[in-house]
Amino acid sequence: MKNFTSVNDVSNLPALLDMAARYKKDPGMDRTLGQHKRIGLLFFNPSMRTRLSTQIAASNLGMEAIVFNVGQEGWALEFGEDTIMNGTTVEHIRDAAPVLGRYFDILGVRTFPSLKNKSEDYSEQAINQFIRYAGIPVISLESATLHPLQSLADLMTMQALLPAGHKPKVVLTWAPHVKPLPQCVANSFAQWVNAWGKAEFVIAHPKGLDLSKEFTNGAHMTTNQQEAMEGADFVYVKNWSSFQDYGVLGPNDASWMLTPEKMKTTNHGRVMHCLPVRRNVELSGKLLDGPSSLVTEQAANRVWAAQAVIAEILRKMV
Repeated sequence: MKNFTSVNDVSNLPALLDMAARYKKDPGMDRTLGQHKRIGLLFFNPSMRTRLSTQIAASNLGMEAIVFNVGQEGWALEFGEDTIMNGTTVEHIRDAAPVLGRYFDILGVRTFPSLKNKSEDYSEQAINQFIRYAGIPVISLESATLHPLQSLADLMTMQALLPAGHKPKVVLTWAPHVKPLPQCVANSFAQWVNAWGKAEFVIAHPKGLDLSKEFTNGAHMTTNQQEAMEGADFVYVKNWSSFQDYGVLGPNDASWMLTPEKMKTTNHGRVMHCLPVRRNVELSGKLLDGPSSLVTEQAANRVWAAQAVIAEILRKMV
């Protein structure tokens, strides 16, 4: 694994999941693997779980982690190739990235979509420019379209609870929100579950809120949430804005909030969400605080997912 931006960078997904599970049992088993190496974590938008879990993961491997909040602590970066820089941007990625490549051994980069220009967001210009010019491995800490570390932790969470030989039904259901959110987590979860290949996978959403087929091919799509929930083993709750009418909140139907009543037709279904969550908007507080909730376990598993990815990259560097 040279870089980590999607499931497509993973050559052996079962092995990566197994490694994450091993780190969960013994966090310090490779404590010298990253000795005398440094990882830079660049954030273009805020984070709590991604930042802290990746720092802990790097520390468990003996690495030094340095966090840099680009928007607050540095110059505004320009990503356009032939831009005349007479506007608000001060430094070009072609100048900044090679320097970062000298400071660090690995870069983690968290970007965020504009939700205004679909072709620009879905080109993943920002993270691809870091890969192009930094000259060192780049890990996506979330990008304009995907959140692979979250998805790896999600698969790890589900796999640990699977009875032997059982093919689970996994449902990704849209949820209402107070503002339009990116498709990153939903795209990524769909991509990784399809690659996992162990589940009956259903995506439920209101009309007009289809995700990109690039990430959902292999899933059954429906606009009937209750039908989707029947017999579900895992129900992943997430809001996303319109892909077709790009960035628009869309039909923000409050009746799509997940409630205990809706869970009655599941197969003792477990509830998942990537956090942060709008309580009693996206997801009932009773479910979040109840025994079916996996949200804390998912967040905890972010450490082991990140540790497995960093370790895989470090081993390729030797």
